[in-house]
Amino acid sequence: MSVRTGIGIDSHRLEAGRRLLLGGVEIEHERGLAGHSDADVLVHAIVDALLGAAAMGDIGELYPDTDAAFEGADSMALLRDVAERVRAAGWAIEHVDATVMAEAPKLSPHKQAMRVALGAVLGSVSVKATTGERMGFVGRGEGIAALAVATLSG
Repeated sequence: MSVRTGIGIDSHRLEAGRRLLLGGVEIEHERGLAGHSDADVLVHAIVDALLGAAAMGDIGELYPDTDAAFEGADSMALLRDVAERVRAAGWAIEHVDATVMAEAPKLSPHKQAMRVALGAVLGSVSVKATTGERMGFVGRGEGIAALAVATLSG
């Protein structure tokens, strides 16, 4: 049996007039994340971690932001597609560990809902949250970032 690990990272700026989706969960906030798709940074980081572990490229290769077909795309649908591709390539998704970095809104009340939504696709998943301690683009409230590590076996 082989075990592989992949890392994914993503960030998007916050913008008025957009919905805030994190880990497939809509969170009430005065601003949402800007992007070609629904801009769910947590899902995007997980997608890249899965693809990296399976050596199957990255999110931009599979779902380019230059392709109108992916404008406004549901990131959870992309995650389901990637999970199917990874499994079809002979890999089992053992665990995904992810961290969201956001100054606001507070994410503690939403982490369990994210775990449930992501777990329905991935199985074992951990979601954590932290702030930027008022440093950098996250700390200034300009955007949100996420980091994910995926472990596959096959």
